[in-house]
Amino acid sequence: MMTSNALRRELLKLSTAEKLELVEELWNSIPEEDDTLAMTTEQREDLDRRLAEADADPDGGVPWEVARERIRQRQR
Repeated sequence: MMTSNALRRELLKLSTAEKLELVEELWNSIPEEDDTLAMTTEQREDLDRRLAEADADPDGGVPWEVARERIRQRQR
């Protein structure tokens, strides 16, 4: 049996297309009705609050490309 570190090393060798295919397969293998993934009441309330804030100010955000670049700049 392959260790998790060895498996990670092998997975990182995959092409981008192979990685995306694997991600899709993994995502699809997660059951939709998994209680371990359920949000808490507090998380649901926070999400509802944030959605209401976003709906109230649709121009308040930034495009994904801008947000992604800001994140990348912080990581450097």
